[in-house]
Amino acid sequence: MSICYLKEQNLFEIRTHRSTYLFGINERGTVQHVYWGSPVEASECADRLKPRHHSSFDAAIDQETEEFGGWGGTHFAEPVLRATFSDGVRDLKMVYDGFGQPGDRELVIRLKDAHYALRVEVHYRVIPEFDLIERYVQVYNDETQPVKIEQIMSAVWSVQALPEYRLTHVTGRWAAEFQLRSETLSEGKKTLESRRGFTGPHANPWFAIDNGKADETSGQVWFGALGWSGNWKIVAEKTTFGHVRVVGGVNDFDSSFVLDPGSSFTTPVFTGGYTSEGFGGMSRNLHRYQAEYVLPSSRPRKVLYNSWEATYFDVTAEGQKALARRAARLGVERFVVDDGWFGARNSDRAGLGDWYVNPEKFPNGLQELIDEVKGLGMEFGLWVEPESVNPDSELFRKHPEWVYHFPTREGTLLRNQLLLNLALPEVKAFVLDFMTELLSRYEISFIKWDMNRTVTEPGTMSAEGLEGRSVWIRHVENLYEIWAELRRRFPDVEFETCAGGGGRIDLGILRFADQAWISDNTDARDRLTIQEGFGYVYSPSVMMCWVTESPHGFNGRSLPLSFRFHSAMMGGLGIGADITGWSEEEMEEAARWVAVYKEIRPTIMQGDLYRLESMRNTNAAAYQYVGQDGQEAVVFAFLHSQHFGSEERRLRLQGLDPNAVYEVESAPGATVQRHGSTLMNLGIPLTLQGDYKSRLIRLKRVD
Repeated sequence: MSICYLKEQNLFEIRTHRSTYLFGINERGTVQHVYWGSPVEASECADRLKPRHHSSFDAAIDQETEEFGGWGGTHFAEPVLRATFSDGVRDLKMVYDGFGQPGDRELVIRLKDAHYALRVEVHYRVIPEFDLIERYVQVYNDETQPVKIEQIMSAVWSVQALPEYRLTHVTGRWAAEFQLRSETLSEGKKTLESRRGFTGPHANPWFAIDNGKADETSGQVWFGALGWSGNWKIVAEKTTFGHVRVVGGVNDFDSSFVLDPGSSFTTPVFTGGYTSEGFGGMSRNLHRYQAEYVLPSSRPRKVLYNSWEATYFDVTAEGQKALARRAARLGVERFVVDDGWFGARNSDRAGLGDWYVNPEKFPNGLQELIDEVKGLGMEFGLWVEPESVNPDSELFRKHPEWVYHFPTREGTLLRNQLLLNLALPEVKAFVLDFMTELLSRYEISFIKWDMNRTVTEPGTMSAEGLEGRSVWIRHVENLYEIWAELRRRFPDVEFETCAGGGGRIDLGILRFADQAWISDNTDARDRLTIQEGFGYVYSPSVMMCWVTESPHGFNGRSLPLSFRFHSAMMGGLGIGADITGWSEEEMEEAARWVAVYKEIRPTIMQGDLYRLESMRNTNAAAYQYVGQDGQEAVVFAFLHSQHFGSEERRLRLQGLDPNAVYEVESAPGATVQRHGSTLMNLGIPLTLQGDYKSRLIRLKRVD
């Protein structure tokens, strides 16, 4: 069993394959964290439940390590729950009220306030094979009067007894998402958050803690990832007594809500884990977990062509058909028409919200293009942005009250558009209805769902239709419900999450999205850094990457076609260039790379990722994928630039069987055989020279 209650010690033990998680009930009835890390003998840890006292100013040090702490009494750390009762009391005193065990892998701890009929269930779901625990909270109002919930977080994770604490996380901005950062935590709080209405490109809801010495292959790492696609907050707090608490969940900023009598609220899932195998072990456990427990399907990513950079808003039936014919020659499997196909959409200034096919651009209707695409052996996909509207649109003129706004304020225009108030039931119904009509009428296999606007002027609170819930929360809940219903109605349609690039990627939306657009920056060199940061947490199987023009419009950088393909082949392969201008030589080379990608796609999609070198530290980068059955491996190696003449560089591979023999490409078209022990300990020579060179190396087990 993964969960055990030690009655004599009053301890709960959660066991995974390679970790122990302990908490218990102390003499005051408080649920107190005890230990999280490599396996220990639980029965020998009960002394950790003893109360600790320092002074009248630090009267209950053990409250710093509560499993679930409500604000009240002498609790001064970042709270998990804050509430205001109908009589104005803002104090919580949560005491232990028993536990339940629905199954071998689930534990529910019950808490209740000492006076008021407010109760909480703290849920633990164990993923033992990946050393992970899913946590979430349900709060119930059994009072006869409403209770205002000021803050409710999904979990608090405690890490103790390290001589130093290093926090790893990501930061970024549009076109520079998922930039890795590490910093030593001193006493106080480090807050990572989004208050923009979606997950956001400036931070992402995950963290990793180590002692400052962990690396890719070794060292203890504690980590967590929150599944919420709206405003979120993660607070890493180091106390003066040497503990670190990491509290995370829905951001309490402007998000208080009323819990009516007899009602409840469930927080998003906050998944935490521990590994002694460094950051690489962390990533692989999270990737496997997503494949088995999070992602809605295991379908491999189709090689995709997207028309955006070729045509922008100048979409016509004939122009798209010409692109489709060229794309089919490359071996593309899915053709996607991006923005510009609907309404009066000739720029980003008009038409958004009017989801009918533009009759001037498609005089014979959209089906003509779909027939052409399908006749060429490809699936058909469309771009949509259902949550936004242009003021210059039929929808806005008919329903100006549907956008987020304050009655006494003029709304802010971002990208010439406003945001629909998806918290309103009528807006939710509109989005679900037009998407259902679109997918029912046409043979569409793929939807790229974009959101190019942050939330501003989120509107006055109204209980009517919103059930007293914060509009920030209701927007996300309705979004999830729409995606869930569309997946139920159209199980063969695949969905991509996109928000101005990588602004809506988290373990919440990935329960509904098949793939993710991680950045609008398609420069293949920049993408190496963006993709590396993304891969620390999220599976390469959902990561979409495009091959685009050279010189690149964003940086003006010229890169070989091979470099661009190698960079884009490390996830789901897409092509977004204007291929009507490619030479025959470029078309032939691209078709060869597409064919190679299809051969190695199972290894990329289903295999384990190992980061061998990073351009964050050197002028080279290398990434290895080992197939699920261990029979094949793929290495992508990149050189930024050569300095001071030639030098021997060797890549030490990972994840192989040391006793097995592998056939290795020593050069294009030439192979040698090497034992796994040699490949992992001595490595293989990497003979890249010049600027922006790259190489794809394939290995096959032969014994």
